[in-house]
Amino acid sequence: MFSVRDFWRRHRRKIFLSVGIVGGGYCLYKLYGAHRQRLDALEMELDVQRQSDELIKSQMQAHFENIQRISDTITLPHSMHNLSCRIAQDLDLSHLLERLIQGKGQPNTLTQSEKLDLWGRLKILSFTRMALSVWATVMLSLYTKVQVNILGRHLYIDTARSLESSNLLMESEDVVDGEDKQKFLGSVDFLSQHGMPALISDMEEATKEVLKGKQLTSLFNNTTFDETITDILNTFMSRGSPHFWVKYIIPEDAKLHSTASGSNDTVPLDMTEFDQLVMEARGVLSSAEFGSVVEISLKAVVDTLRELMGTTSVPLARALPQVAQMCPLLLEEPSKNQFIQILKNIPEVELFLTFLYANMPSA
Repeated sequence: MFSVRDFWRRHRRKIFLSVGIVGGGYCLYKLYGAHRQRLDALEMELDVQRQSDELIKSQMQAHFENIQRISDTITLPHSMHNLSCRIAQDLDLSHLLERLIQGKGQPNTLTQSEKLDLWGRLKILSFTRMALSVWATVMLSLYTKVQVNILGRHLYIDTARSLESSNLLMESEDVVDGEDKQKFLGSVDFLSQHGMPALISDMEEATKEVLKGKQLTSLFNNTTFDETITDILNTFMSRGSPHFWVKYIIPEDAKLHSTASGSNDTVPLDMTEFDQLVMEARGVLSSAEFGSVVEISLKAVVDTLRELMGTTSVPLARALPQVAQMCPLLLEEPSKNQFIQILKNIPEVELFLTFLYANMPSA
């Protein structure tokens, strides 16, 4: 007993120290194990989140590409066909040409005054049709791209909300699901169905203003053609208030105008998804950035037409048939339309659409 006490008295500090070290090590081991478990759980959670994000991005990209395909293969070709038919109907030149040909074959059927009047009307209508075809082709091409980006953004939001609410990804076979989204995609026909009369009237007024000093005997070549079309387009675009021309493309609505002025305003409860989509489109088309893209695109199309015009100088009267013949080229089916292809490849257009999609506010 004495030896145990003596041993304890001599070594108790060492024993306490050893027990403390062992106990502390055990506690540290338990703390490390708990910390390791938390880290493993967090890594697993992050891994699941990364996989979910990748799935969302993959599905959203697939939806976006499908919308782009629908726009390129169905929406734009359909709207271009409707536009071509409407322009051919409302700006028909055949009756003027027939009367002039008839008057040439039968000299006594038209007076000199009537001939001059017919030539004057043919001059105005030919350039009105050309300038309008340039403007409408550019606007339809750009607007369908704006639609695709707006719809793509909404699909991303819908997918994210679906994941948050049900932890399931959308499996809809209908790429543009919902009546409002389909209605919005189809609204590209508003120009040919409703906006055309006012557009023709305003473009004709701009054409008359630019051509009032140009005589039928004046020499005309590709340079004067470029200048004339550019002047008509500039005169037209500056005739009204800023962005007045949006009314030809998108239907006007007082409710939309009342909310479009403030991007941070709460969306009214009675506003449908279609109304919201149109409001976003109006905001894009009214932006200074879109205005710059339109200017660049119009110039690219006019430059291409100038090359097709040729360099030979002829009297304006003789150039009118060639001007009339080039108009249908602008309105060809998109897959065969060289102007649509040119617009697709303009770097500024691609950059604008990239920023549009990336910076569009969420709904």
